[in-house]
Amino acid sequence: MQIRELLYQIPFILEYVNFLIFLVFILFVIAFSTLVERKALASVQRRRGPNVVGFLGFLQPFADGLKALLKENIVPRDADTFVFLLAPIFSFFCSLKIWTALPFDEYDVQATSWNGLVYLLIIMSLSAYGIIFAGWSSNSKYAFLGGLRSTAQMISYEVCLSFVFLLMAMMAQSVDLVDIVLVQKNVWFVVPLLPVWVVFIICLLAETNRAPFDLPEAEAELVAGYNVEYSGIPFALFFLAEYNNIVAMSAISTLFFFGGWLPPLEILSFIPGYVWFAIKVALHVLLFIWVRATFPRYRYDQLMALGWKTLFPVIGILMFIMAFLFMHVDSYMVWNY
Repeated sequence: MQIRELLYQIPFILEYVNFLIFLVFILFVIAFSTLVERKALASVQRRRGPNVVGFLGFLQPFADGLKALLKENIVPRDADTFVFLLAPIFSFFCSLKIWTALPFDEYDVQATSWNGLVYLLIIMSLSAYGIIFAGWSSNSKYAFLGGLRSTAQMISYEVCLSFVFLLMAMMAQSVDLVDIVLVQKNVWFVVPLLPVWVVFIICLLAETNRAPFDLPEAEAELVAGYNVEYSGIPFALFFLAEYNNIVAMSAISTLFFFGGWLPPLEILSFIPGYVWFAIKVALHVLLFIWVRATFPRYRYDQLMALGWKTLFPVIGILMFIMAFLFMHVDSYMVWNY
């Protein structure tokens, strides 16, 4: 009887093991993305960067993680303790949930990829609440201002992101992420929709609070913004969530505009799809780093003006043009000639 019960538990045990493997893999990817950023910024600024811990500094992310783990977790006296500790956990949880909808290969389909567009919109909208909770619960004016900035910024740029998601659904005539990739078999969407990709990248920079749109954590005027009162593991969770979002948004851009796991040439199809997917995601991460190293920070009024007065009309006009074309041209004939 006990053997039979154990056999019934095997599928659940395998799910937990797969989740742990996935979690460890994501943490390694985040760790090395921070190392790549520090190395790339050092190269741009003509300095050495991390080069002490481990061979060429490759163990620096693990030293940073150990340092955060050993630091004391301080909760401000007048803070709402429950919400204060919930905020970083919620942010990190939302950043991990994005991966549950992203297919890495045609045969590695996630359970939620069939309605992936809707799922991604929901998770990306919820992720702002972690920063809002952190800013409000800290009972600090600097943290509260950072949370308010993040709220306005994410709402402004999520409108444009929603239009891009809707445009992807129109192009593929499906909300399934696998269908969006497979319809790019002959031509990647970045070729006819290059302006849309540029708008999408700008919105992703604002959505992930990355330079030049890192106003919620502007250290010049807000002393680090919404996470100014955090230390130890809670601060590390915010840090992990930010870099996890960068890699996840790079994966979304790869699926939407660069054919996901599809090779650039049919002759290269012998290379596994997940290899192409990883290369394209890595190039997007390098793009995020290059933008940070190149462009100065916007003022807050410039940030909001760019979102509402420039990107919103541009993506609206592009949506109108694509809707007009879809009314007069069969999309299947366009993408499968």
